[in-house]
Amino acid sequence: MTDPASRTWADMISANPDHSQFYIERFKQMDREGRDLHGEARLIDAMLGRGAKVLDAGCGPGRVGGRLASLGHHVVGVDLDPELIAEANSVHPTATWVVGDLETFDSVARGSESHFDVVFSAGNVLPFVREDGRAAAVATMARHTATDGRLVIGFGSGRGYGFDAFLADAAAVGMRPDHLASTWDLRPLTDQSDFIVAILSHE
Repeated sequence: MTDPASRTWADMISANPDHSQFYIERFKQMDREGRDLHGEARLIDAMLGRGAKVLDAGCGPGRVGGRLASLGHHVVGVDLDPELIAEANSVHPTATWVVGDLETFDSVARGSESHFDVVFSAGNVLPFVREDGRAAAVATMARHTATDGRLVIGFGSGRGYGFDAFLADAAAVGMRPDHLASTWDLRPLTDQSDFIVAILSHE
């Protein structure tokens, strides 16, 4: 049996074909309840000039990338789940949403930009990538980050991908941490933190 802490997104869908719709509805319900769903977007927006180029890696239904598009940024979102991409296209039509695998994604081949001012991944995306593909996913995101751009990645612990392993994968493709936090409002990262938000730049 697959360890729940290391299940990929494909594993989740295989176990429950309605998982994608459940995920979509979960955030719609949170929005109806008046929950703050834009903390990640606020941080990303603060790092950008107006009309910047942004890659939302593992975009899901476009919650964060869609918000950034509404603020005037040029957003491309990629996710391997067609149901989530369909929702993103429906709710946030001003951005570009594509079905793709972060291990192999090439924005130029998809007719988009080669490099982005910010590439970001929010919502525990990397732990849902298969274990042998996580380093490749990090490399894909680094490759799409402009020379003077930044890569921003946030995910939780206890999901089969340790923070040290992630930072080693980032270092292996030439990305150095400028700031490591434990929340999207930049609380300090400590040994007890169960979430990381890493802001990285090219060495």
